[in-house]
Amino acid sequence: MATTEPALGATVPDNTVAAARPKRVRTGCLTCRERHLKCDEGLPECQNCRKSSRTCKRGVRLNFIDTQVKSPPITPPTQEWDITFQDESREIASEYRGGLGRYAALSQEADDVPDVKDEALYQFSNGVMNTPTLAPQQLPSLQQSLPAGDMESYPAVSQRRPDASREQQIHSSSNTDSTFTSQTIPPPPLPTYNNSKQTLTPPSEDRGPLNSPEELLFMQVFVEEVGLWMDSLDPYKHFSRLLPFDSLHEPMLLNAFLACGARHLALVNPAYHEDKALHYYDDATTRLLEALQNPNRNTVTCATTAVILNVYEIMSERPLQRMNHIAGARALIKECRWTAKSSGVGAACFWINVGMELLSCIRFNWQVAWDPDLWGVDMDFSREIEYGREEGWTYRLMYIVAKIANFRSSVPRQAESTQHAEQVRLSNRFNDWNRLKEWIDSWNNNVPRTMHPMGYLQPHQTSSKSAFPEVWLIKRTTIVARLFYHTGMCLLAQTHPLLSTRSPDMHELQQSHAHDLCGIVAHVKDRGVASVAIRSLAIAAECLVSRREQEEVLDIFDRIQKETGWRTGFLHKELKEKWGWNNEEQYQQQQQQNIPAPMLPLQSYQYQTSSLPPVPPPPSLKQGPRQGIINPILRSADFSAPTHPYQNHYVAPLHLPPQPHYGQY
Repeated sequence: MATTEPALGATVPDNTVAAARPKRVRTGCLTCRERHLKCDEGLPECQNCRKSSRTCKRGVRLNFIDTQVKSPPITPPTQEWDITFQDESREIASEYRGGLGRYAALSQEADDVPDVKDEALYQFSNGVMNTPTLAPQQLPSLQQSLPAGDMESYPAVSQRRPDASREQQIHSSSNTDSTFTSQTIPPPPLPTYNNSKQTLTPPSEDRGPLNSPEELLFMQVFVEEVGLWMDSLDPYKHFSRLLPFDSLHEPMLLNAFLACGARHLALVNPAYHEDKALHYYDDATTRLLEALQNPNRNTVTCATTAVILNVYEIMSERPLQRMNHIAGARALIKECRWTAKSSGVGAACFWINVGMELLSCIRFNWQVAWDPDLWGVDMDFSREIEYGREEGWTYRLMYIVAKIANFRSSVPRQAESTQHAEQVRLSNRFNDWNRLKEWIDSWNNNVPRTMHPMGYLQPHQTSSKSAFPEVWLIKRTTIVARLFYHTGMCLLAQTHPLLSTRSPDMHELQQSHAHDLCGIVAHVKDRGVASVAIRSLAIAAECLVSRREQEEVLDIFDRIQKETGWRTGFLHKELKEKWGWNNEEQYQQQQQQNIPAPMLPLQSYQYQTSSLPPVPPPPSLKQGPRQGIINPILRSADFSAPTHPYQNHYVAPLHLPPQPHYGQY
C-alpha cells in the first residue's frame, strides 16, 4: 500500500512527532552508558560490546517499595549545621518503566515542621566573628579589686601608636632570644580573616598536617615560646609536644593555640597586629561556649581549651572586658576533678593553673583561693620520689610557698584590744612562722642533688661584670623550684611576727636569698622560666640597697621584656618608689650618710618584741592592695557557686573523666 508523506511545509501534529521519536529505555548495558553510546539492548551481549570486545555490564534491577511515612523525623537546626529530609524516590522511579506506578498518590503531606527560630548566641557578619556578648561578669572586676595601675602586671594589649615601633622591642639574634625574630619571621600576609569565604577549621574534621603558612607560623610560635613556659612543671610536655597533635581534630583547641601564638608575635614583633590573635580567640571562645551547652561534651577538651584561653588572657591587659576564662578554667578543672594526684593532661592543666594563681597572689598579696590542703600534694619527704623526677619536689615547694603567701596575706591590720589577746595572737603566728620555716628548710635539705646548683661563682670570679653571683642550674624544673624557694625565704624574712626586717637576722636572711635569686635570673638563658622569674625577681629586688644592684635589676627586667614580650615597665615605677629614687636629693643625702634607701615593706605591721605594741607602719609612697582578701578572681570559680563562670551557657555534663587517670591523652 502506498503511503502518503506530508507535503513540504505542512504542519505535523505533536503526537505524531512524539510517536516517531524513539522511546528512551533504561535497560541498556552500563558499558554503553559509560561510553555514551546507544545500546541495542542485545542479550547476553549487546552489539557495541561484541564489536569492541568489551565486557557487557548489566545493572541491578531496582524494586521500588511504597513506604508511607506519616511522621518524618525532625531535627531542629543548630548554629553550625542543619538537616533537611528530601524524598526523591518518586523522581528516580519515574525514569524506569512502571516505577512511578508502584507509588500511591500523595493524599497527605507530612506534618508541618515547627518554625524553630535561630537563637544562636553569636551573630556573624561578613564572616567576621564578633566578641561574644555575655551576661555581666559575676566575678569582681580587676579594675575594682586592684589599685590603679596594677593591671600593668600583665603584658599590655598592643594598641598601635605612632611611636609603637620604637617602644616595642623585637628579639635579637643572640642564643638567648627567640628564634622568631624580625629576620626569620616572614612578612605578615594580607588580612584574610575578614573574608566571608574563609573558615578557620571545619568543625570535628580530621585533618592532616597544617598546610596554611599562617597557621603553621602561629603554631610554631606557641610550641617554641608560649608552650615552653607552660610546660615548665610538666615532665611530659603536654602543651608543646602532645596537645598540638590532638588539636588537629579539635578545632576549638587548635584556635586557642593559634590565638596564643599570634598574641605572642604581636608582643615581640611590631609587624604583627593583635587583630589576628583576637580572631582566633573569638572563634575558640565561641566553640567553647557552644560545647558547654552540650551535656555530652568532651570535658577534657573543654577544660584544656579554657586553660589555654586563660593563658591568652594573662598575656592581655584587660581580660575581664572580653571573657573570664581565668575563672572558667579553674571551674572546669574542678569539674574534671583534677588535683595534684591526677596524671596526664589533667596534671598539666592543674599545675599551670595553680602556678599562675600563686604568682598573682604573690603579686597582689592575696590568699590562694584553692586551699593548698585540698590540692592532694604528698608532703611526706621520707618517701623518695623517683630519681630524676624533680617535678614532684617542685610541687611540694609550691604547696609550701602557697601556705607562706596565705600567712603573709593574713597579717593582722591592727592590734588586739587587750595585751593578753595580743600576746596569744603573736604566739600563734610565731609558731606558724616557725613551722613554715622548718618546712621549707626541710625541703631544701631533702631534695635530690640534681636540684642544687651545679655551679656557684662569686661576682668577682665571673667576667660578666654582674653584681650578683652566677648560679648555674641545669634543668628548667630545678630553676623554677629554686626561684620559688628563694622567694619563699624572702617572704618569710619580711613577715616575722616578732622581728623587724631591719633586724640583723632577718636582714641577713633576706639579703642572702635575694642575691642568690637575682644571680639565677641574671645568668639564666632559658626563656621558659620568664613568668616565674619576673615575679620572683620583683620580690627580691625590694630587698636590695645598693644602687648598682638596683640598676642591674632594672636592666634584667628590660632584657626579659625584649626576649619574651612580657611587660615589665610597671615594675620600674614601683621599685623606684620603694627604693626612694623619686627623691634624688634624698638619695644623695642617704649615699653621703651611707644609709640604705627606704623600702616599702610588704607587711603593714612588724613587731620588735612580744611585750611591746605593734610598731606603726612607715608612710607608704603608694597605697597597695587591701590585705587579707582571698583571690577575688577565683573566689567563685566553681560551678556549684551561685555566681559561677559561664553564666547562661553552662550545662552540667553527663559524663566525667574516670578516676584516677584524669584526662590522659
